[in-house]
Amino acid sequence: MNSKKYNKVAVGGTFDKFHDGHKKLLSTAFQIGNKVEIGVTSDEFGGLKGDIDSCEERMNNLKSFFSDKTNFIVIPLNDPYGTTIYDKDFDAIVVSEETEPTAVEINEIRVSKGMNPLDIVVVSFVLAYDGNPISSTRIRRGEINQKGNIIRK
Repeated sequence: MNSKKYNKVAVGGTFDKFHDGHKKLLSTAFQIGNKVEIGVTSDEFGGLKGDIDSCEERMNNLKSFFSDKTNFIVIPLNDPYGTTIYDKDFDAIVVSEETEPTAVEINEIRVSKGMNPLDIVVVSFVLAYDGNPISSTRIRRGEINQKGNIIRK
């Protein structure tokens, strides 16, 4: 008997400076979905955030981290929606509190195309030891590490 709630789940992000918040987001997708499609912002799209690792490097990091799993694919994202607005097979999308509005937009687009809306699963932020969310931006700035530990300057 299948214990997963959804057959196909989408999750996307930049996934730069792979950290505990990313792990929570992706682990949730694997917990609820039989198949997981992980969209990683392309160099052109993700580059809007500043100095980040290449899309290839970020995709390889994900593949390495989940090397024990076989039920996923990693694809580049060239826009905020990826394949979710074309692929009718998705049942759910896993997002952070920050990206929930994008999931709502995806559902509006899907419904306008006669597709079923996705169940939106919102994962709360993982907090650093200072009580603020762990983020790649904070890691790039040298404020915290991937585990949320404060870096003393």
